[in-house]
Amino acid sequence: MLSPQTQTRTWAHSAVAEAVLHGLGAERKQLPSWLLYDAVGSALFDEITRLPEYYLTRAEAEIFERQSDELVLLAAAGTDELSFAELGAGHAVKTEALLAAAVRAQGSCVYLACDISEIPLRQAQRRLRSKLPEARVRLLVGTHDAAGPAIAALPARQVLLWIGSSIGNYTDAEAASLLASMRRSLRADAVLVFGTDLVKDPATMQRAYDDERRVTAAFSKNLLVRINRELDACFDAAGFRHVAEWDAARSNVEVYLESTRSQRVWVGALERDFWFTRGERIHTETCAKYDAERVDGILAVAGFVRAATLLDSERRFAVHVARLSG
Repeated sequence: MLSPQTQTRTWAHSAVAEAVLHGLGAERKQLPSWLLYDAVGSALFDEITRLPEYYLTRAEAEIFERQSDELVLLAAAGTDELSFAELGAGHAVKTEALLAAAVRAQGSCVYLACDISEIPLRQAQRRLRSKLPEARVRLLVGTHDAAGPAIAALPARQVLLWIGSSIGNYTDAEAASLLASMRRSLRADAVLVFGTDLVKDPATMQRAYDDERRVTAAFSKNLLVRINRELDACFDAAGFRHVAEWDAARSNVEVYLESTRSQRVWVGALERDFWFTRGERIHTETCAKYDAERVDGILAVAGFVRAATLLDSERRFAVHVARLSG
């Protein structure tokens, strides 16, 4: 039998290979944003969250630091106990404030942290065990779909967390589809808590994804380094530039890697070449910006209804509480 570590590596290799084969073989090249988050990418993103341009993490952290007790009350709605599951948990830094509020309210809680990157999950588990031992931390390394059975098995009222504006990396249809699939793991009294970045002036939004220190550019290009390492490819990261553009019609910041020259890239694991013309782009990330109407539309399609919305002091970011609609 394969060890859990070997199983994780086998899954990752297969998923990366499939994503690269289909994404770079498409007429308009694209790669899924989860490929950005290997160990190096996760560390770079952690650095991004501390950049002055990247307001999102600070704004959402403020909501959890100042309003977690209110969030717990809204989620509990008179029940005795809550349990928590987080998609894309990472280091779970913001989540710690919410778990602490739950411990204050009910004495202890169960927290299932789910992510495709194991290292930050292990670090979060060690930190929470030390600082908040009343939170019983469980880990799941894998995709959102893989988390379904573990979420379904949680005791008490389930609170599904999808924070960090992670929903913004999906099209509205994809976000609704993912939430609908997660809904099948939730009981009728479950609660969804998720974060969305709000529409604001385009320059502020664009700078959040194209900082002066070029940390975000390094984060984007690390995706190519990961493909080289895991699929025996020969991408020259210096032959691509990081591009972040505001698309007003779709209310998204769109992120690309743009080829700076005509080039051929061999991917050994796939035994094939991919060709790039000068100026050709690989779409790597969508970063959606929301208003209430857009949020409610996604929830309605997925079978949820928004119950409350909490904002940071500068009204830059929102954390929503939603319930199953029936």
